[in-house]
Amino acid sequence: MKLKLTILILIIVISIGSIIIATDFFPNLKYVEISNQYENLLKYKNELEKINEYNQEILKDLEYQITNSDDANISQINNEIDVINRVIIENKLELEEIIIKLSQIESNP
Repeated sequence: MKLKLTILILIIVISIGSIIIATDFFPNLKYVEISNQYENLLKYKNELEKINEYNQEILKDLEYQITNSDDANISQINNEIDVINRVIIENKLELEEIIIKLSQIESNP
């Protein structure tokens, strides 16, 4: 009889403990998901900024090449500049979207 009562009490305690742990864990899990999303967006934003800086350097280099090149290479360099400018514009737009998402996450934790 004592053994059955002890087992029953252990089952009840484990059940109640599991319920308490589960109800406390799931709200924290939501916060962790939001935190991870924020961190991932922040990393992505930083990478986009690095790419943008690199593209700006390439653009400056191409502009320098134009000033110091002959007429045969100018059209190819101009084409490369156009491509780099488009990439920079696309990166800036994507960067702005990421910054907006980050600010939304910060304002709604």
